[in-house]
Amino acid sequence: MARQSLVEFFADYSRHGADVAFARRRGYRMERWSYRRVAEEACRFARELEDRGVGRGDAVLLWAENSAEWAVAFWGCVLRGSIVAPIDRISTLAFASRVAREVNAKLLVSSETAAPPELKVPFLKTESLCAAIARRSAAPYSSPPVSRRDIVEVVFTSGTTAEPRGVAISHGNILANIEPLESEIRKYLHFERPFHPLRFLSLLPLSHVFGQLLALFISPILGATTVFVDSVKPSELIETIPRERISVLVAVPRLIESLQREIERNVEGEGRLSQFKRDLRRADSERFWRRWWRFRHVHRRLGWKFWAIISGGAALPAATETFWHRLGYAVIQGYGLTETTSLISLNHPFQLGRGSIGKVFPGVEMKMDSNGEILVRGENVAASYWRGDQLHPVSGGDGWFHTGDLAQMGAEGRLYFKGREKNVIVTPAGMNVYPEDLESALRNQAGVRDCVVIGLERDGNAEPCAVLLLDNPSADAAAIVERANKALAEFQRMRRWFVWPGLDFPRTPTQKPALKRIAEVVDASTAGQPSTSSASTLEEIVARITGQRLSTLAPSAKLGDELNLSSLDRVELMSALEERYQVDLSDAKFTEAATVQQLEQLLRQPPAPQAEMVYPRWAQNALVAGFRLAIYYLLVWPATYLLAAPRITGRENLRGLRGPALVISNHLTEIDIGWILAALPARFRHRLATAMWGERLATMRRPPKHAKFWERIGQRLGYFLVVALFNVFPLPKESGFLKSFSFAGDLADRGWNILLFPEGMTSPDGRIQPFRRGIGLLATRLSLPVIPIRLEGPFEMKHADRITARPGYVRVRIGKPVQFSTKETPDAVALDLERRVSEL
Repeated sequence: MARQSLVEFFADYSRHGADVAFARRRGYRMERWSYRRVAEEACRFARELEDRGVGRGDAVLLWAENSAEWAVAFWGCVLRGSIVAPIDRISTLAFASRVAREVNAKLLVSSETAAPPELKVPFLKTESLCAAIARRSAAPYSSPPVSRRDIVEVVFTSGTTAEPRGVAISHGNILANIEPLESEIRKYLHFERPFHPLRFLSLLPLSHVFGQLLALFISPILGATTVFVDSVKPSELIETIPRERISVLVAVPRLIESLQREIERNVEGEGRLSQFKRDLRRADSERFWRRWWRFRHVHRRLGWKFWAIISGGAALPAATETFWHRLGYAVIQGYGLTETTSLISLNHPFQLGRGSIGKVFPGVEMKMDSNGEILVRGENVAASYWRGDQLHPVSGGDGWFHTGDLAQMGAEGRLYFKGREKNVIVTPAGMNVYPEDLESALRNQAGVRDCVVIGLERDGNAEPCAVLLLDNPSADAAAIVERANKALAEFQRMRRWFVWPGLDFPRTPTQKPALKRIAEVVDASTAGQPSTSSASTLEEIVARITGQRLSTLAPSAKLGDELNLSSLDRVELMSALEERYQVDLSDAKFTEAATVQQLEQLLRQPPAPQAEMVYPRWAQNALVAGFRLAIYYLLVWPATYLLAAPRITGRENLRGLRGPALVISNHLTEIDIGWILAALPARFRHRLATAMWGERLATMRRPPKHAKFWERIGQRLGYFLVVALFNVFPLPKESGFLKSFSFAGDLADRGWNILLFPEGMTSPDGRIQPFRRGIGLLATRLSLPVIPIRLEGPFEMKHADRITARPGYVRVRIGKPVQFSTKETPDAVALDLERRVSEL
């Protein structure tokens, strides 16, 4: 029997109980929510809405990043019968204000990064949502009667117009997509059991219907986990996929292309790029198992569980699809719009059609008009657009929804996307030119990082103009276009081109190039008029972090003197630039950049291969940990008390405290860890990982080639012993410390305590040196209690060249644990911790 509403579908959340529904990286930690917890918090949120007088048909504005709290708010509204108005987290305040007025929002659920007070709407913050509703009952909520016709959400599809247009999506619209998928998925569930749970890494915003489909509706059918991340840096994604044992990546094409470039960059760094390209060519005609074996090194890097990529939000370039297919991964494409509740067609995961956007979805009627435009009708098509207190029909008078997209029907009923009808360029000769065909030819040319083709209006007609993002802006654009033209028909050839002046195109929230803004810049440039739409994205990011207006930000502006960028501001700027431009920047080169212009030059440079610093997870293996404890109690612990039995004070401060925790201490000698291990209670001592000078560890692991043979052997043996016996991990001084902090978060997630020496060096005179500001960043983003420790005595022993001392000569003082909020500045936290250690 068909479900009557999503309220019935929500019952699946409780059925999966303790299985993990959502995981999200917060700071350096991974937070996990079970299906049961999501269900209970949603019931609490529904009661919160009831108490606030938000009832059936009232709108709740949901303006936040992907998170479990987002899902809680969505499902709480579903249970209450309220309407969700989701907007992308990067939307402007002006746009959010217009949407709030359109839907007459009664409540705003937002993250701390938004600016809700200016909306003049009661609000709850996602970061403290659970605490705000904790007093409510978690018992199942008795929902008001809801039918398939009732509206669930209003999704606004435009963030640029003065009057945004919202698509009113009903329970029936969503269920019409869920039910065929559920029926097909259940045929294969017995094959899923050996791989359970499946894990989706979703990089699509929940404010978009396709992101919701995967995270909120398909995952519960499978009992799968949806993983959210804050950063979309390719290098971090490649680390996240194996670490979280991801099965399927869900992303927009641009991110999938970025991952492709990252893999190629890694292969190039290993000196195997030529062989890799030859293998790609050979793999084209090979069977799956042969392709998989040929590229087993890539599968090892991404994890053996990772097998598929789902592309959504835009058309995936054929070259990118081919790349991943040849590596042995399934690339699943579909097609749909917000008005069709995300799906019109879909490729079956086990019956893929390369280059196709799939077969028409069950329950959807589709036809193409004489121009090739896709027309659809069915229950999945939204009935209305929302305009204030009025609803306007989505479909035309003939009952068909005109998508505005063009396609061809191929063999076996597969659709092949041709582009947007409104983007078709009609030449003076009356020929239709599809930009996607031209863009494909351009992307096949070396040196083209990205491109779009727009139509330049000429006397009522248009001619195609290539807009190029080049790896090297001084490259010969004319030659690139000429080579691309050779692969095109005469009527398709481009005779106009434009090299984009910025580092990247302006983009929509789903990372599509913003064609309207691009066309404005090109039109103004070709007409010799200044453009108001070509502000550098780099300048926008710098301005956001510095708080200065774009008009006052010159390329020659100095980052330190004129913009007052602190060291931590630089960390934030570097992270923002890496995420925006999907690159990995060298810490050392970034630190050397003194002006805005030098930053732009750094971003234009191709990333140089970097030596990989290894973060050893094997050292936390149960067998290695057991061996480490045996050696400690047989050798290290007796030696500590025989040579200089330490006097330990302050252990009572740790009563009732359970790990994991962040342990910090002043640094006097290379063997300080021995005194700290002796001082800590067993519950901390047995699960302690220590940060060590990263560059030193890297040299020990891979000694320089000029070193003598036995010296290299000794260094490598020393590396193995220090990692195995003291569970150390690298903390670089020069570059890469953010990756080290991320590994520290991974250790904490797995229940390990972390020992760190915030001075970054042994004291030259026995006095406490200034704490590095990175400890403040780590303390606030790990969300762990910090245990301050002070050592006295080891420096004097070292200075006197003694290895023994009377009992009590070495003193270890343990302070009271302290925990810091993410709202506190890292600088202030570092100074506070330095003071606490000094006062012990």
